[in-house]
Amino acid sequence: MIVYSATKREFVEDVRSNRIAEIIENEVLRKLNRNSPRNERLSWENSLQYMSQVLWDEGIPSAAGVAIEYNLPMTNRRVDFILTGKDADRNDTSVIIELKQWQEVKKTNKDAIVKTRFQHGEQETNHPSYQAWSYSALIEDYNDTVRKESIRLLPCAYLHNMKSRDVINDPFYGEHTSRAPVFISPDAIKLSEFLKHHVKYGDSDNIMYRIEHGVIKPSKNLADALVSMLNGNPEFLMIDEQKLVYETALDLAHTAQKGRKQTFIVKGGPGTGKSVVAINLLAELTKRELLVQYVSKNAAPREVFKKKLTGSRKKTHIDQMFKGSGAYTEIEANKFGALIVDEAHRLNEKSGLYANLGENQIKELIVSSRFNIFFIDEAQRVTLQDIGTVESIKRWANELESEVTELELASQFRCNGSDGYLAWVDNSLQIRETANSTLEDIDYDVKVFDDPNQLRAEIFEKNRLTNKARLVAGYCWDWASKKDKEQFDIVLPKYEFNAQWNLTEDGSLWMIAEDSVNQIGCIHTCQGLELDYIGVIIGEDFVIRDGVAITDASKRSSNDKSIRGFKTMLKKDPEKAAQLTAEIIKNTYRTLMTRGQKGCYIYCIDAETGDYFKNITQSVIENTSTSLSPYQGLNLPIVSIEDACPYVTHVPIYDLHAAAGSFSETQVVEGVQWVELPEHINVSGGMFVMRVVGESMNRRIPNGSWCLFKSNPGGTRNGKVVLVQHRHIDDPDHGGSYTVKVYHSDKTIEGDMIINTRIVLKPDTNAFGYSSIELEDDGEELTVIGEYLTVISD
Repeated sequence: MIVYSATKREFVEDVRSNRIAEIIENEVLRKLNRNSPRNERLSWENSLQYMSQVLWDEGIPSAAGVAIEYNLPMTNRRVDFILTGKDADRNDTSVIIELKQWQEVKKTNKDAIVKTRFQHGEQETNHPSYQAWSYSALIEDYNDTVRKESIRLLPCAYLHNMKSRDVINDPFYGEHTSRAPVFISPDAIKLSEFLKHHVKYGDSDNIMYRIEHGVIKPSKNLADALVSMLNGNPEFLMIDEQKLVYETALDLAHTAQKGRKQTFIVKGGPGTGKSVVAINLLAELTKRELLVQYVSKNAAPREVFKKKLTGSRKKTHIDQMFKGSGAYTEIEANKFGALIVDEAHRLNEKSGLYANLGENQIKELIVSSRFNIFFIDEAQRVTLQDIGTVESIKRWANELESEVTELELASQFRCNGSDGYLAWVDNSLQIRETANSTLEDIDYDVKVFDDPNQLRAEIFEKNRLTNKARLVAGYCWDWASKKDKEQFDIVLPKYEFNAQWNLTEDGSLWMIAEDSVNQIGCIHTCQGLELDYIGVIIGEDFVIRDGVAITDASKRSSNDKSIRGFKTMLKKDPEKAAQLTAEIIKNTYRTLMTRGQKGCYIYCIDAETGDYFKNITQSVIENTSTSLSPYQGLNLPIVSIEDACPYVTHVPIYDLHAAAGSFSETQVVEGVQWVELPEHINVSGGMFVMRVVGESMNRRIPNGSWCLFKSNPGGTRNGKVVLVQHRHIDDPDHGGSYTVKVYHSDKTIEGDMIINTRIVLKPDTNAFGYSSIELEDDGEELTVIGEYLTVISD
């Protein structure tokens, strides 16, 4: 999403008229559904005045594109300023500019980290060159369109209030300033020269729109990348606080080996990269020859990581790298150089099978290591035995004379980078009241089902693509199949729905086990891990009555150890028991509903609860149903020819769809209407809009997307995505069959003519079951109707 988009000319005019901050503020409210704090508005007024002056240079084309506050794919971070156009060789180019109001900085001994003054005092933060480069690299990493269409990304930083370059350009930061040059206050003309060197011509091909609507490739999975990471490869790009936490941890680990014991507390919600940073630290500290272990109370992530490493290292080595939190009851003091404690909120007081060993796991972890780092999210405490809190860690660290450092991770990488979705989950489960009472303007796939069979079918379909979709449920059913494999556990007679909990032989490996999509997991087999899509069955332990959330621990299975002891507590202190179990139940569903990187699908056992979730998810559907567009999923105005401005603001939209699979069934165009394209697309003759259905092009075109095409594409078609019609399949007088594929042809020369001997239409997909369509020659049977340009709505 882009908050503000215009040409250079329009941007300069908006700044000169003193309207720019107001325009952006209004767009933030409209698109992001939030108010802008005063200091944010002041930063726009200040920094964008300076950028306007830089762009006054007439050598920077007035038709260059300007984008402000572009949301990075799969995160909640935004790029300050982007200038788009073409370089001297007519290559599509985007210059990413990180804007800072800093007046001075101090050097640190940490890679890519500087110290500067913020509103609440001096703090360490990323060097702006590293920040600009990491944002650029992240776009290139996630955005298929940028790579496949060879859009050049050039990062830089502009510190328009800074007078001295001594620290910001210190050779210590040379690796980063070489990749993203930094310009300070006296460098305004140099920045203009830099921009006009790389943006010589205007943006005639909607570069920023193509980036914004480009196909985002599936996110990396930590477990899948584990081997490569432990071999020292930077599989996950660390941005903002992740980089700061990583470098701070390395510095504290080094300090602790020579002096006072160090405890590092890192707070972060779901998907903020806690485990990614943890594994990177495991690799780097091991490389630096420290005795280090990765620790977690929950066995699931440890066992999945071990399984992924099998074959790359000796089993004894793997077992020594990953340990449970109860393994330190009899370890000598300071034996380990570092202990990396992931999911620290799940720590228990006692250890051992019968909870009869040790004194306190937090104490034992601190005692056993010179440096200990605790990654924690208190909102993911899901059993009555979980004692991991920031306060308890600090209390033990102080008692054991370990110096405490605290930082927080905020960059969101799960749930499609949506802070809005996480806030919606908290609001929906009534954990805390937020402004996100609906899913409006939240870019995350949420569906509520009336029938559990439909939910299961949808998860099966998503799993078919990448094997990263699973069903989970609240632990409200006994595990009968544990002893009798013929029994079903979750039985819903009304829908003839039967399912088993995860198989005992899969154990903690349920999330990655073959065919495990056929079973249902619970909090104990998925916490600390992630998928693309998660299906959640909400049991009777959480219901809505007259809009109020009511929890009931008695509806949990007697097999569930997470609430063990609540009945005794209920007799002694009913109020405390109700408060603690309500927290556990809500946290459980919060954790389950945030396991998916791309989507969460929900079914509620209780009908009123199901209606509640449908009401707070369907508001978006209800709103779009009154849209100007009669075409499902296309929220752009559609008019007749009489009300259109053909090929100025409007292009034709054809009431048919192209099949991304095999050729579609015969369709007939019965009438043509005109769709108004977004203002940042340069409309030209020959453009048209058509819907693409199917999964065979899902790397570039999501199923059901409305796409923009250009008719009669010139030049070679090889390697291009094209819309073709094959008239041989059906009556050529009454329409034809269409498909979208990557075009490839073999040619031969006969006399003065170049003849196609074979045409191959190739899919571009991560789904199974799609193959190329091969044709002997095109003749009059195959017509290339248009070249695919971009997705305009999916």
